Amino acid sequence: MSAKLEVATLAGGCFWCVEAVFRELRGVVRVVPGYAGGHVADPTYEQVCGGRTGHAEVAQITFDPAVISYEQLLAVFWRTHDPTSLNRQGADAGTQYRSAVFYHDERQREAAERSKREAEASGEWPGPIVTEIAPLTGFHEAEEYHHDYYRKNPGQPYCRVAIDPKLAKFRRRFQDRLK
Repeated sequence: MSAKLEVATLAGGCFWCVEAVFRELRGVVRVVPGYAGGHVADPTYEQVCGGRTGHAEVAQITFDPAVISYEQLLAVFWRTHDPTSLNRQGADAGTQYRSAVFYHDERQREAAERSKREAEASGEWPGPIVTEIAPLTGFHEAEEYHHDYYRKNPGQPYCRVAIDPKLAKFRRRFQDRLK
Protein backbone atom coordinates (compact mmCIF):
# COMPACT_ATOMS: atom_id res chain seq x y z
CA MET A 1 0.00 0.00 0.00
CA SER A 2 1.28 3.44 -0.87
CA ALA A 3 1.77 6.04 1.84
CA LYS A 4 -0.74 8.44 0.29
CA LEU A 5 -4.37 7.39 0.15
CA GLU A 6 -7.00 9.39 -1.74
CA VAL A 7 -10.74 9.83 -1.35
CA ALA A 8 -13.55 9.84 -3.92
CA THR A 9 -17.21 10.65 -3.22
CA LEU A 10 -19.75 9.16 -5.61
CA ALA A 11 -23.55 9.03 -5.78
CA GLY A 12 -25.14 6.35 -7.93
CA GLY A 13 -28.49 5.64 -6.33
CA CYS A 14 -28.89 3.82 -3.04
CA PHE A 15 -25.67 4.00 -1.04
CA TRP A 16 -26.04 0.34 -0.01
CA CYS A 17 -25.55 -0.63 -3.67
CA VAL A 18 -22.65 1.76 -4.29
CA GLU A 19 -20.91 0.65 -1.10
CA ALA A 20 -21.33 -3.07 -1.93
CA VAL A 21 -19.76 -2.62 -5.37
CA PHE A 22 -16.78 -0.49 -4.40
CA ARG A 23 -15.92 -2.64 -1.34
CA GLU A 24 -14.99 -5.44 -3.76
CA LEU A 25 -12.35 -3.51 -5.71
CA ARG A 26 -8.68 -4.17 -5.18
CA GLY A 27 -7.06 -0.98 -3.92
CA VAL A 28 -10.15 0.25 -2.09
CA VAL A 29 -9.30 0.56 1.60
CA ARG A 30 -12.59 1.84 3.04
CA VAL A 31 -16.10 2.73 1.89
CA VAL A 32 -18.36 4.87 4.07
CA PRO A 33 -22.02 5.58 3.24
CA GLY A 34 -23.22 9.11 3.78
CA TYR A 35 -24.86 12.22 2.41
CA ALA A 36 -23.48 15.08 0.31
CA GLY A 37 -24.56 17.90 -1.97
CA GLY A 38 -27.30 19.39 0.15
CA HIS A 39 -28.04 22.35 2.34
CA VAL A 40 -28.99 20.74 5.67
CA ALA A 41 -26.26 20.35 8.30
CA ASP A 42 -26.00 16.88 9.85
CA PRO A 43 -28.96 15.34 8.02
CA THR A 44 -30.57 12.11 9.11
CA TYR A 45 -31.55 9.26 6.81
CA GLU A 46 -35.22 10.11 7.32
CA GLN A 47 -34.61 13.75 6.35
CA VAL A 48 -32.65 12.77 3.23
CA CYS A 49 -35.32 10.23 2.22
CA GLY A 50 -37.88 13.02 2.48
CA GLY A 51 -36.13 14.65 -0.47
CA ARG A 52 -36.01 18.18 0.94
CA THR A 53 -32.40 18.37 2.17
CA GLY A 54 -30.76 18.56 -1.26
CA HIS A 55 -28.43 15.73 -0.21
CA ALA A 56 -27.72 12.64 -2.27
CA GLU A 57 -26.91 9.26 -0.81
CA VAL A 58 -23.19 8.81 -1.48
CA ALA A 59 -20.32 6.47 -0.83
CA GLN A 60 -17.03 8.00 0.25
CA ILE A 61 -14.29 5.72 -1.04
CA THR A 62 -10.76 5.73 0.37
CA PHE A 63 -8.39 4.14 -2.12
CA ASP A 64 -4.74 3.51 -2.81
CA PRO A 65 -3.87 5.27 -6.09
CA ALA A 66 -0.84 2.99 -6.49
CA VAL A 67 -3.31 0.08 -6.90
CA ILE A 68 -6.40 1.69 -8.45
CA SER A 69 -6.63 5.15 -9.97
CA TYR A 70 -9.40 7.69 -9.62
CA GLU A 71 -10.07 7.22 -13.34
CA GLN A 72 -10.51 3.47 -12.82
CA LEU A 73 -12.98 4.15 -10.01
CA LEU A 74 -14.92 6.39 -12.39
CA ALA A 75 -14.94 3.67 -15.07
CA VAL A 76 -16.59 1.33 -12.55
CA PHE A 77 -18.95 4.10 -11.41
CA TRP A 78 -20.33 4.76 -14.92
CA ARG A 79 -20.96 1.08 -15.52
CA THR A 80 -22.58 0.10 -12.23
CA HIS A 81 -25.57 2.44 -12.32
CA ASP A 82 -27.65 4.23 -14.93
CA PRO A 83 -26.07 7.66 -15.40
CA THR A 84 -28.83 8.65 -17.86
CA SER A 85 -31.67 8.53 -15.31
CA LEU A 86 -32.39 11.84 -13.66
CA ASN A 87 -33.03 11.43 -9.93
CA ARG A 88 -33.73 7.71 -10.16
CA GLN A 89 -32.04 4.33 -9.99
CA GLY A 90 -34.45 1.46 -10.53
CA ALA A 91 -37.36 1.78 -8.12
CA ASP A 92 -35.52 4.36 -5.99
CA ALA A 93 -36.71 7.81 -7.04
CA GLY A 94 -35.94 11.31 -5.81
CA THR A 95 -33.04 13.75 -5.83
CA GLN A 96 -31.40 11.75 -3.04
CA TYR A 97 -30.80 8.97 -5.62
CA ARG A 98 -29.27 11.18 -8.30
CA SER A 99 -26.09 10.33 -10.12
CA ALA A 100 -23.25 12.61 -9.03
CA VAL A 101 -19.50 12.89 -8.74
CA PHE A 102 -18.49 15.15 -5.86
CA TYR A 103 -14.91 16.11 -6.55
CA HIS A 104 -12.38 16.87 -3.83
CA ASP A 105 -9.95 18.99 -5.89
CA GLU A 106 -9.32 20.42 -9.34
CA ARG A 107 -7.57 17.28 -10.57
CA GLN A 108 -10.62 15.18 -9.69
CA ARG A 109 -12.94 17.70 -11.37
CA GLU A 110 -10.96 17.56 -14.59
CA ALA A 111 -10.78 13.75 -14.47
CA ALA A 112 -14.53 13.47 -13.80
CA GLU A 113 -15.45 15.79 -16.68
CA ARG A 114 -13.09 13.97 -19.06
CA SER A 115 -14.40 10.58 -17.93
CA LYS A 116 -18.01 11.72 -18.38
CA ARG A 117 -17.24 12.91 -21.95
CA GLU A 118 -15.57 9.57 -22.72
CA ALA A 119 -18.51 7.62 -21.25
CA GLU A 120 -20.96 9.65 -23.36
CA ALA A 121 -18.86 9.14 -26.49
CA SER A 122 -18.74 5.37 -25.89
CA GLY A 123 -22.36 4.95 -26.99
CA GLU A 124 -23.04 2.47 -24.17
CA TRP A 125 -26.15 4.34 -23.05
CA PRO A 126 -29.22 5.20 -25.12
CA GLY A 127 -29.51 8.76 -23.83
CA PRO A 128 -27.37 11.60 -22.55
CA ILE A 129 -25.55 11.20 -19.25
CA VAL A 130 -27.15 13.46 -16.64
CA THR A 131 -24.61 12.89 -13.87
CA GLU A 132 -23.91 16.01 -11.83
CA ILE A 133 -20.26 16.93 -11.31
CA ALA A 134 -19.94 19.26 -8.32
CA PRO A 135 -17.46 20.20 -5.61
CA LEU A 136 -17.74 18.32 -2.35
CA THR A 137 -18.79 20.97 0.15
CA GLY A 138 -19.37 18.57 3.01
CA PHE A 139 -19.76 14.90 3.78
CA HIS A 140 -22.10 13.61 6.47
CA GLU A 141 -21.53 10.01 7.49
CA ALA A 142 -24.67 7.88 7.51
CA GLU A 143 -25.98 6.24 10.63
CA GLU A 144 -24.07 3.13 11.73
CA TYR A 145 -26.78 0.67 10.66
CA HIS A 146 -26.17 1.69 7.02
CA HIS A 147 -22.48 0.77 7.15
CA ASP A 148 -21.64 -2.46 5.29
CA TYR A 149 -25.39 -3.02 4.94
CA TYR A 150 -25.22 -5.66 2.24
CA ARG A 151 -22.70 -7.83 4.06
CA LYS A 152 -24.73 -7.62 7.28
CA ASN A 153 -28.13 -8.18 5.60
CA PRO A 154 -27.68 -10.40 2.51
CA GLY A 155 -31.12 -12.00 2.88
CA GLN A 156 -32.98 -8.71 3.12
CA PRO A 157 -35.39 -8.42 0.13
CA TYR A 158 -33.85 -5.17 -1.21
CA CYS A 159 -30.40 -6.77 -1.12
CA ARG A 160 -31.62 -9.83 -3.02
CA VAL A 161 -33.62 -7.89 -5.60
CA ALA A 162 -31.40 -4.82 -6.17
CA ILE A 163 -27.87 -5.50 -4.93
CA ASP A 164 -27.37 -9.19 -5.83
CA PRO A 165 -27.98 -8.65 -9.59
CA LYS A 166 -25.86 -5.47 -9.60
CA LEU A 167 -22.96 -7.29 -7.93
CA ALA A 168 -23.24 -10.26 -10.30
CA LYS A 169 -23.05 -7.96 -13.34
CA PHE A 170 -20.20 -6.00 -11.77
CA ARG A 171 -18.21 -9.15 -10.94
CA ARG A 172 -18.51 -10.43 -14.51
CA ARG A 173 -17.41 -7.14 -16.03
CA PHE A 174 -14.64 -6.21 -13.59
CA GLN A 175 -13.32 -9.56 -12.40
CA ASP A 176 -9.74 -8.46 -13.12
CA ARG A 177 -10.07 -5.67 -10.49
CA LEU A 178 -11.62 -7.64 -7.62
CA LYS A 179 -9.94 -8.21 -4.28
